[in-house]
Amino acid sequence: MTINLSPQRRDDTLMVTKAGDVLTINGTEFDFSQVPDGGLLPRDAVDCPWLASDVERVDGELVLTLLMPHGANASEAARFPEPLTNVPDGEVEFPQ
Repeated sequence: MTINLSPQRRDDTLMVTKAGDVLTINGTEFDFSQVPDGGLLPRDAVDCPWLASDVERVDGELVLTLLMPHGANASEAARFPEPLTNVPDGEVEFPQ
């Protein structure tokens, strides 16, 4: 799974865990296992305010973009994040 990040200056919190093709975002589970290789799930079809893109499966790997909140004094890594690639199962670690 590749998670691209779209940083935003905001004070709310984002907590994401991954289990296979399932992301739990702030306590709500989103199962993307039905997206076929080469397929696309439109952003509008997913009721998630943190999702900032369509969800695609490219060469067997899910690719999506999440909004990522950061504080007023965020590091450069948080303000200009690199994509998270090969995201392992468990809690997703975001740049601080």
